[in-house]
Amino acid sequence: MEIKNIIFDFGGVILDIDPQLTVGEFAKLGFNDFEKLNTLEFTEEILGKFERGILTPEVFRDKLRVFLDIKISDQEIDDAWNALLFDIPGIRIDIIEQVKSNYQIFLLSNSNEIHYDLFIRDLQLRFGYGEFDELFDKAYFSFDLHLLKPNPEIFEFVINQHDLDLSTTLFIDDNIKNIEAAKKLGIKTYHLTKPERIRDIFIDGKIIEGLDIK
Repeated sequence: MEIKNIIFDFGGVILDIDPQLTVGEFAKLGFNDFEKLNTLEFTEEILGKFERGILTPEVFRDKLRVFLDIKISDQEIDDAWNALLFDIPGIRIDIIEQVKSNYQIFLLSNSNEIHYDLFIRDLQLRFGYGEFDELFDKAYFSFDLHLLKPNPEIFEFVINQHDLDLSTTLFIDDNIKNIEAAKKLGIKTYHLTKPERIRDIFIDGKIIEGLDIK
């Protein structure tokens, strides 16, 4: 069946990211116990809660200072935290604009307020959009929804908000866990894998023929 709606992930799909750059910046500030970043204390109690909007940026910074056990300023935290984010490539904004003329499009991102503040400024200053809702038909961020991918409820929320037909809705993400979660709900999916970029899956704003949609 023909695709009519597309849900895009953000980091790794529209915006390039490299988490190791943030790890490197924290190392420069004196943190070197990198195994701690894989513990549930960090991934769920700090990062997960921050990306679900349970922690404010102020509380997140305080908890991170204690967790890292280094004395650093709010600005040093923000600079290191944002180091993983690259600028939004102009070509991808062009592609999204073209795609919007052919499909109903949405953004669904696991993100947090510190990162959001940076890339919304990039969007405003470089591309003239006041917010992501102007570029997409609707943009959703985990810290606003208090839900994280791959929780099925975050997909169900978007589907129900717009009464989307699962059989004509495509979800594009670079994280296989998110892809599998969407697929279980009946959403069509495409797993974007490096070095592939969205320019490789659209031509003149339309999905290329033969794309391996599952």
